[in-house]
Amino acid sequence: MKRVAFRTDASLKIGTGHVMRCLTLANALRQVGAECAFICREHEGNLIEFIAQQGFCVKTLPLSAAIDDTPYADWLGATSQADARQTIEALSEFEPDWLIVDHYALDERWEKAMRAYCGRLMVIDDLAERSHDCDLLLDQNLGRIDTDYDGLLNVDCKRMIGPKFALLRPEFAQLRQESLERRREPCLKELLITMGGVDQNNATGAVLEALKGCRLADDLHITVVMGPHAPWLESVQHLATTMAWPTDVRTNVSDMAQLMTNSDLAIGAAGSTSWERCCLGLPSVTMVLAQNQVGIARAIENEGATLILKSTESSQVATELLKILADIARDSNILEIITQSASKITNGCGSQRVVKKILEISI
Repeated sequence: MKRVAFRTDASLKIGTGHVMRCLTLANALRQVGAECAFICREHEGNLIEFIAQQGFCVKTLPLSAAIDDTPYADWLGATSQADARQTIEALSEFEPDWLIVDHYALDERWEKAMRAYCGRLMVIDDLAERSHDCDLLLDQNLGRIDTDYDGLLNVDCKRMIGPKFALLRPEFAQLRQESLERRREPCLKELLITMGGVDQNNATGAVLEALKGCRLADDLHITVVMGPHAPWLESVQHLATTMAWPTDVRTNVSDMAQLMTNSDLAIGAAGSTSWERCCLGLPSVTMVLAQNQVGIARAIENEGATLILKSTESSQVATELLKILADIARDSNILEIITQSASKITNGCGSQRVVKKILEISI
């Protein structure tokens, strides 16, 4: 295996999670000698420049007004057929040994069109609701089982299912023990708020407003993490100056694992950062910000590994958060119980497991 191409996108609608987990895998593959490149469409809120800054070649695709009439079609910015043509053209010079696709708007029709232009094909999926034609499929979500993909895959496709394969950067596994050790005597002095790279509906602002009505320690410190293209960034930065506790708003965070390790509680979206929090045993309050996050949130809650904010409506967020934080203030053992449950879900070594499987199939 020498060359690996990734077809994935980020945008204000898609968010940043698909690109970020592909970057994690690309970095892990680069460690074993692979040359990796990305193919991304020029959506508003894309991460093309960020990918290039990580040292990867990026082929860009233009936006089009024409889209398919299928689920998630507006995430693609073109018809599936046009995307296939453009991707094939982008692949022509690179001639990848592997093509890895992480995109809800692409399915087996697109994948079949790619077969002649790559050695092998891998799909990263979360939904288990559309058919694929691939050599390897990854679904890293808790609660997913192999049989969820029965009838959706070609018979010779290998499956990697569950959070043991979660694509986490190596620093999460490296800091896991330190993070777990510091939670032996739980307290709530460092609060982390992270609603994903985009947070299109300003859940961050709703949480900060809700916290104003909560009784918290005078020496509490709040850290808010947002993406540089988040549409509500300036509003949140202003809101942070009105909080009763020191509140830092950070963007372009490169030390998330250390930041989580140093935090006592996180309030965050039910996206891919869920697995980062679990790896580090970081107790969390989870908000569901998209329909595709519902299953993740429920599965983690069922394991006792998070507390759920069941509403995203501002007044309901305030009511629910007030109760949760009051319960924690009365009984800090709640944090310890969540840590124990969360840390059992993944140990942070998923990227290495995925790379190992790719190398096995490549032989």
